[in-house]
Amino acid sequence: MKLCGILFRMHGLRTMSGFLDSIRCGECECNVDWGERRNTIASIAAGVLFFTGWWIIIDAAVNYSDEATFHHAYHACGVIATVAFLMINAVSNGQVRGDSYSEGCIGQTGARVWLFIGFMLAFGSLIASMWILFGGFVVPKKPVVYPGIAVFFQNAFIFFGGLVFKFGRTEDLWQ
Repeated sequence: MKLCGILFRMHGLRTMSGFLDSIRCGECECNVDWGERRNTIASIAAGVLFFTGWWIIIDAAVNYSDEATFHHAYHACGVIATVAFLMINAVSNGQVRGDSYSEGCIGQTGARVWLFIGFMLAFGSLIASMWILFGGFVVPKKPVVYPGIAVFFQNAFIFFGGLVFKFGRTEDLWQ
């Protein structure tokens, strides 16, 4: 805190330096055990990414509601990305590895196929959103490109939110 006071005195702001010198910050503990909070942080981060993706597309749909500027069929990519998000996170890593307590109704092979289809849908919607951005807005040189950017970012945020939710959490606490 003395460094702040020195910096403020160097700039001639002596009245503020006394105010900042009286503020005490707690000692920084850099030894935080993230293992206990890993699931919480990953879930919050994935939720924020998912929410941000849908918030961007809702903003684009409200601002460009006419069919000529923003075709309503472009929402299909976001819906498919959301279905893929749910499919990817519907099976646990234990089911995919075969370590789960029960085989379930589809077993290990079915869980792997389900996960593969979910990833295919996620990558497909991300690639389709890039096609919408470039094929529908950039190459034809439309005057408004934001709806295409919004479609791409919606799918990118949902995709990365799904990855964070799937691989950012640990299942050790459940067993």
